Amino acid sequence: MKAFDEILKETKFFHGLAPEYIQLLAGCASNVRFDPGEYVFREGESANAFYLIRHGQVALELHDPRRGQLIIDTLNEDEVLGWSWLFPPYKWVYSARAVILTRAIAMDGKCLRDKCDSDPVLGYDLMKRFAVVMIDRLQATRLQVLNVYG
Repeated sequence: MKAFDEILKETKFFHGLAPEYIQLLAGCASNVRFDPGEYVFREGESANAFYLIRHGQVALELHDPRRGQLIIDTLNEDEVLGWSWLFPPYKWVYSARAVILTRAIAMDGKCLRDKCDSDPVLGYDLMKRFAVVMIDRLQATRLQVLNVYG
């Protein structure tokens, strides 16, 4: 079995991150598993982590009072799930539900925030990486809104 630092180093999200930072972030990692239909997190709940999907598929959902849950995007292997852990009030903006059996690495948000506070260079690097994730999610949401209401 590979160590977390080896796995993180191989992901596209952490590509190019300095090895000492990979080693540091590996201390915030744990393995998680979600069965089909199981929620990884729900909109409005406390956001305490982000996830690197290793295997499986996760649907990002947004609640519409008239239509129920709308799938905004579907994430697959080697994609990042969750950015709400990074910004107060640390509440999930979307819900995430496993479509099929999903295995992921959970990265503890508090642990990461503490490391970023201690090392602003690391914090800035992670912020830039998560800005790309947020832009992708917002674009997916925009396209879904256009499909539903356009």
